[in-house]
Amino acid sequence: MTVLYGIKNCDTIKKAKAWLDNAKIDYTFHDYRVEGIDADMVAEFFAQLDWQNVVNKRGTTFRALSDDTKASLSAETALPLLVEQPAMIKRPILVHQGQYHLGFKPDQYAKIFASA
Repeated sequence: MTVLYGIKNCDTIKKAKAWLDNAKIDYTFHDYRVEGIDADMVAEFFAQLDWQNVVNKRGTTFRALSDDTKASLSAETALPLLVEQPAMIKRPILVHQGQYHLGFKPDQYAKIFASA
């Protein structure tokens, strides 16, 4: 089973979904704002992808954090922040055949699904 995690109005998610649709890849889309997200899911993302890679430091939600919060960010402090503010999770996260992949580039997805 292939699952794409993200937020539906994100431009990168739209590109990833279009790529998957055009390649006729069967997948499920998990929208954090509709289906939600919990600490266990974020912890799994951290375990598979490293918490520093999962936190989107380029987004407006992260930039709005206080300097103290940013400076003291760790896996322990980031986890509840991401549950509360899922827009701070880098997008998309793709899970295919038990493997976790972060971000979207057409070449990256072509390699992931080359053996499919």
